[in-house]
Amino acid sequence: MSAELPPVLLVGAGRMGGALFSGWVARGLAPSALVDPAASPGIARDCDILVGAPAELPARFAPAAAILAVKPQMADAVMSVLGRALPGGCVVLSIMAGRRIAGISATLGGERGVVRAMPNTPAAIGRGISVACAGAGVSSAQRDLCDTLLAAVGDVAWVDDEALIDPVTAVSGSGPAYVFLLAELLEQAGVAEGLPADLARKLARKTIAGAGALMDASPEDAAALRRAVTSPRGTTEAALAVLMDAGAWPRAVGEAVRAAAARARELAS
Repeated sequence: MSAELPPVLLVGAGRMGGALFSGWVARGLAPSALVDPAASPGIARDCDILVGAPAELPARFAPAAAILAVKPQMADAVMSVLGRALPGGCVVLSIMAGRRIAGISATLGGERGVVRAMPNTPAAIGRGISVACAGAGVSSAQRDLCDTLLAAVGDVAWVDDEALIDPVTAVSGSGPAYVFLLAELLEQAGVAEGLPADLARKLARKTIAGAGALMDASPEDAAALRRAVTSPRGTTEAALAVLMDAGAWPRAVGEAVRAAAARARELAS
């Protein structure tokens, strides 16, 4: 396969970094490098240069983009070295929660273009959604490159106000965990009502996956789809009377998103 994507440097190959890298390889990635001493065998096999630290990168390696996918608390030690190892013109794409563009740029030690993005875990199957914000000095070509890299694993949206990345993190970045919790609770409730555990698990997972796919394919909004399956005085209406009580889901979901957004702001630097 001919390379559709230029060489990149991925720093950190955890769940999200690994999902991104796999998506790029599938799209045709030019020879690239990975900084992660604990990379999985599959990810390590697909990269051309694997090192344990940025200082170990060969001088000849010139990536078009460097992707920061490390834990925020580990970032400073990595970035202080990384800034000296990157060639001019290399854009930095950060998917770290809470780390601001200005702080990343300052730690890298220069006027390097930085794009901050928040993808989510469905990127692992090419069904993610990423929201990105470009810092000052990012060229249109660098923004286009970051858009292409993020689009390899799902949809992409851009915002001009970096502060919006915090609520994005709370809604879509953390959102898959809310859905997984719903599946977990549905399974438990089914078992409590007498369903065999394996059947309750299958019903919960398939119902959520199918409903999500239906919503994704439908031009109607979520409220319209909900009303369409709610027959008057039926079973769904009885269940929704509980879930939609002011003290139930409307309050709990709002409080959950606010808590996640507040934590994202606390992590900011």
